[in-house]
Amino acid sequence: MTFDVTVDRDLCQGAGQCVLRAPLVFDQDEEGLVVLVGPDVPEEEREAAADAAYLCPASAVSVRS
Repeated sequence: MTFDVTVDRDLCQGAGQCVLRAPLVFDQDEEGLVVLVGPDVPEEEREAAADAAYLCPASAVSVRS
């Protein structure tokens, strides 16, 4: 099963919850805004990415199946 992870840097507030929950999926740039570590998120990181989306206070992270 495939899934997509997207980030909206315009919504990001730099809280870093995504990086704390899923450091293999997310990082922060020099401004503290979310970035995806790579274009393809491994299947084994699906749950962590979904948790990160739930924890994001700005709803800047989305995970879709």
